[in-house]
Amino acid sequence: MLETPLTAVHRAAGARLVEFGGWEMPLHYGSQIDEHHAVRRDAGMFDVSHMLVLDVAGAGAASFLRRALANDVSRLAAPGKALYSCMLAEDGGVLDDLVAFLLGAGRYRLIVNAATAKSDLEWLERLRPPDADLRPRRDLAMIAVQGPNARARCWQALPELREAGEPLAPFCGAETGDAFVARTGYTGEDGLELMLPAARAGEAWGRLFAAGVRPCGLGARDTLRLEAGLNLYGQDMDAAVTPFECALGWTVALGGQRDFVGRAALSARAPAACLLGLVLEGGGVLRAHQEVVCASGAGSVTSGTFSPTMQASIALARLPVASRPGDAARVTIRGKPLAARIVKPPFVRHGRILV
Repeated sequence: MLETPLTAVHRAAGARLVEFGGWEMPLHYGSQIDEHHAVRRDAGMFDVSHMLVLDVAGAGAASFLRRALANDVSRLAAPGKALYSCMLAEDGGVLDDLVAFLLGAGRYRLIVNAATAKSDLEWLERLRPPDADLRPRRDLAMIAVQGPNARARCWQALPELREAGEPLAPFCGAETGDAFVARTGYTGEDGLELMLPAARAGEAWGRLFAAGVRPCGLGARDTLRLEAGLNLYGQDMDAAVTPFECALGWTVALGGQRDFVGRAALSARAPAACLLGLVLEGGGVLRAHQEVVCASGAGSVTSGTFSPTMQASIALARLPVASRPGDAARVTIRGKPLAARIVKPPFVRHGRILV
């Protein structure tokens, strides 16, 4: 398995390490539930160095990305601004979801998923024109610091990042020396994602820990993102579905005449399903692939878990397009149909239960 610049730190801390997308990653450091609550109530940090940073530069960088992404990087009006986008196949299926930052004139930074990094890079190389450069940045480590106190604890631990990072609005980033700090995340809480030279990652992790930021693993990351109603590639979306079938139609910029990969297919391909949330009415745990039946037909759970914040079982589910929040549903769990209600995610944001 591949190791991040922080794998030895996780091992020394007694983390339970598991394989994820070909990488050896911490699942938890003793209590997934405690780590989840730390992020909702205070501050936690995640090693996300398995994700791939791609820097795009050159005279053709903007036109390259305007063709490669379903969202339009011309919307990025000033350096530091970011947007969320899907990258589509010719048939409109989702190859990956990613975040794109404008760094400066003709300079962009993409953050892509670990499990799809190799295929993403190959796909982008196929699309890349001669006047755009594409540079994988495996020299960087990434640490996500998340929670209501995340920013304050980060400035305490890493004061050298404060001048660049403190003024940031949500979904913006800034270069500061050889580091990059972004006010982004995958938990439904405020926080930062720090991109640092790999050689400095261990020291930064230690300073954050000393400032009271709790190390967290993939287990808490998954329950947090699901409470926040955020898709996971390979479960809630993949190449078999379009953005309109996984609640990401808002990331597709269809205005104007821009010809991005997958546009023609999206115009011709009516959504066959929609993605909505479920809350189980009684006991049991919702899991991926469970059958869901509602008034408009049948579907299935794509991601499910027990929500530590809500103390209830929740899920994202692919359902018939006629399904609506408020509808009743039944989910088959261990051969028994159990009552659930359909809701519109997110379930939890900024510590508040919304459904």
